[in-house]
Amino acid sequence: MRLMMTALAVALAASAAHGQTYPTKPVHVIVPFTPGSATDVVARTVAQALSSRLGQVFVVENRPGAGGTIGANIVAKSAPDGYTLLVNSSGHTVNPSIYPSLPFDTAKDFTGISLLAEQPNILVVAPSKSWKTAADLVKAAKAEPGKLTYASAGAGSATHMNAEKFRVSAGIDAVHIPYKGTPEALTDTMNGRVDYFFAPVIAALPMVRDNRVTALAVGSAKRASVLPDVPTTEEADYPGSAYNFWVGMLAPAGTPPAIVERLNKEVVAALASPEVKDRLAALGADAAPMAAADFDKMIAQELNDNAQLVKQAGITVQ
Repeated sequence: MRLMMTALAVALAASAAHGQTYPTKPVHVIVPFTPGSATDVVARTVAQALSSRLGQVFVVENRPGAGGTIGANIVAKSAPDGYTLLVNSSGHTVNPSIYPSLPFDTAKDFTGISLLAEQPNILVVAPSKSWKTAADLVKAAKAEPGKLTYASAGAGSATHMNAEKFRVSAGIDAVHIPYKGTPEALTDTMNGRVDYFFAPVIAALPMVRDNRVTALAVGSAKRASVLPDVPTTEEADYPGSAYNFWVGMLAPAGTPPAIVERLNKEVVAALASPEVKDRLAALGADAAPMAAADFDKMIAQELNDNAQLVKQAGITVQ
């Protein structure tokens, strides 16, 4: 017993020391969406702050595809040493319900570092459309069931789930067109190739301000501070249509607790800094630091909640 206790004490001391000296080389941050997406912008903002705080470069790498599962799989299979991290969106907790054979276990193969930011999606359409409100769009969809199309940044992404919650609440039939990422989906929405898109505010805001797309509603529970005159979909009388779009940082399961604690401490400090906080706010997102254990609990709850939503909406991967 003495030997076991001694060995445990030595291991804990080594882990603590590792956490204090970490990182000693560049850290790779995998973003499973395209450059310029909302998740990518948040990841780069936080990575830059962490690079300054920790004295090592946090390199953002985009590995898009399959609703974020390609990038997530890279991290799940990486060494749990704190040098490969994942910044993913809330679609992370949807994918297990729509992809029947993921190469990883979302509940078991990751450990949370912290929530990073929350932001609303904005229901946008091309200016060439005649719709001025969400009700106008719904009226058009009901007039010709199955004709309207809606974009997403990939099956199971936050943009997809927001659209599904709205579709179910409004009782409309429309065709889902998944894209590789937000920039591509926004471009085709602007050009009228697809009819509407629940675009992350970070990506949509410049286009709304330049009148390249028209904002009909906000997909979150509260209005966007940067678009205060745009009502929420629930205010437009579509109850249950609000969706919480978050971006968070995770590590492979088995990452030493001391490294998780160090990363959480630095992320929370970075998100509290005026530079990061103001940068996110200017883009329409709210910094949302969270304890690692609380983030894990949130993910576990969303895995259950989203399984029910996927079943209710009848979502399948085409």
